[in-house]
Amino acid sequence: MTRIASVKAHAVSAKLKHTLWTAHEELHSSSVILVEIKTDDDLTGIGQIHGSPMKDICRYVEKFGEVIKGMSATEQVAVWEKLLSLTSPRPTGMGGRDGLPQPMPRGDRPQIMAAIGGIDLALWDIKGKAFNVPVWKLLGGEGKPLFTYATGGYYELDAPLHVCAEELAGFVKRGYEAVKLKTAGLSIEKEVERIRLTREAIGRDVKLMLDMNAAYDLEDCIRFAHAVEPYDIYWLEEPLHWYLQPADFTVLAKNTPIPLAHGEREMTRFTARDFINSGALGFMQFDATRFAGFTESLRVSHLAEQQGVRIAPHLVPEVHCHLVSAFPRLGFGVESHGNADRDPLWFEMFTERAQVKDGRVHMNDLPGFGFEIDWKAIEKYRV
Repeated sequence: MTRIASVKAHAVSAKLKHTLWTAHEELHSSSVILVEIKTDDDLTGIGQIHGSPMKDICRYVEKFGEVIKGMSATEQVAVWEKLLSLTSPRPTGMGGRDGLPQPMPRGDRPQIMAAIGGIDLALWDIKGKAFNVPVWKLLGGEGKPLFTYATGGYYELDAPLHVCAEELAGFVKRGYEAVKLKTAGLSIEKEVERIRLTREAIGRDVKLMLDMNAAYDLEDCIRFAHAVEPYDIYWLEEPLHWYLQPADFTVLAKNTPIPLAHGEREMTRFTARDFINSGALGFMQFDATRFAGFTESLRVSHLAEQQGVRIAPHLVPEVHCHLVSAFPRLGFGVESHGNADRDPLWFEMFTERAQVKDGRVHMNDLPGFGFEIDWKAIEKYRV
């Protein structure tokens, strides 16, 4: 039996050329935590985490590594369930009298779920390597090229409104058939102008998504949706404030024909379930690298498929392509960053990975997730 021998976290961060903004936050760097798991028979699996604070997530990765040491590395569900059990009270859990850490702090749940996710992803990578097949083949996928869209239009303060249109038109020239624009950072009137300019620049045949980063309350979002409907918008992503719930999304969905996309900030299948079952969503964007990992993403995707919601995971195409491949009926595609200036690590930290070209993700036949890390680049950017 292949057993877990060690778990290590590597935090890396590359400074961006320019400070960028979404409607919600200021971006100075491109960052990732790599979770490296080694087994007693010399297999190595790599998971990715996108979250913060990085030092807290790394601390939990290392702590959980001690808990799961010696467990089977190919029985990832057992590992996942054991780690999740640490987040809630349990009989004999006080003071760690059952030999496990006492229940984890409630205030650290985002970091805890991120750490669980990174470990889970590394175990899926190991599982593919143990059976010498890609993860997409473990899931029964075909491995054929998958649709991808390019995200851009991040704000630079005081930049002219037309800059985003030029950037996204450049993505189209490189073969993308769909692009996503960051929106909602300015007044609705200025945002409508940015969207109008972008639609004119990319043409009518290219899908145009809007990523709003949870900028609006319900009333303003309905007004925004009506204002942008003439520009043939493919979806509105994370349209409502973080505290608004499926019932609010349902009201929004009834007030616009534009489909809604959501899910990247949901930590478990249970909250994702409520959004899926509400009937408000057209697209589910659960992110395996942000919370809970590939095991939970697979559960969310099965439920989404049953409810007719399309599967469109948030970023990390070299991982999420394996998931989408397993859902040929409702797997929409994966997200890419069309501009290396926004995500320099993605363009530098691999010696091998799935390739993005001509608007498609082209997977390979390497075992696991099919990527190899450039450890020289990791040393260059190590935090």
